[in-house]
Amino acid sequence: MRNRFNKKSILRFLGNSLAKPLLNILCKTINVSEVNKSVISELANNNQNIVFAFWHGTMLLPWYLLRELSPGTIISKSKDGDLLANVLTSWHYNVMRGSSSNSGKEILEDLIREAKNKNNIAITPDGPRGPERIMKAGAVIVAKKAQIPLVLTGIHYCRKKTLKSWDKFEVPYFFSKAKIIYSDPIYISENLSYEETDMQIKELGIKLEELQLKAAQNC
Repeated sequence: MRNRFNKKSILRFLGNSLAKPLLNILCKTINVSEVNKSVISELANNNQNIVFAFWHGTMLLPWYLLRELSPGTIISKSKDGDLLANVLTSWHYNVMRGSSSNSGKEILEDLIREAKNKNNIAITPDGPRGPERIMKAGAVIVAKKAQIPLVLTGIHYCRKKTLKSWDKFEVPYFFSKAKIIYSDPIYISENLSYEETDMQIKELGIKLEELQLKAAQNC
């Protein structure tokens, strides 16, 4: 049992040590086509912060590309979350630890506070446990409460390895191509009722999936 524990500890140490340089190298080799990126530039020029939302399984490249905006984000307290949190911290993210099932209300309030303080926010709305590509409330609630625009982000890797995880996590190959499509800014009325907000969440989940399909065209 002790040997098994030591083996896991060593593997986690190696993962944490090697992940950051390997991911930096990988992401730098990807030929990225960004569609509708002018939306991001226009909002930034107007000193407008944004809530970005992208599916958990496609998150590697958008995490990397958004690092220059120093977003706030939420990462689970799991062992896998430790690895991701370390990488994102090195990419200048303000990482908060928790999930919808663990201190969810407090973490959501922290994200809203970040957004109201003019900081960008990045969220995987189907994380951390799924169901896969079913949008949860977080991104919409932050955009609604802070009254800042939501930008949905569809990602497609032309050549990739799909892992056998709940989110079918996608790892692009070195020197492969990728396409990212940003939606126009979406503003959520603060006067929406609970039922109307729930309907909006469902509609935006469908819209994000449509962006995924569109990104896959002509790849």
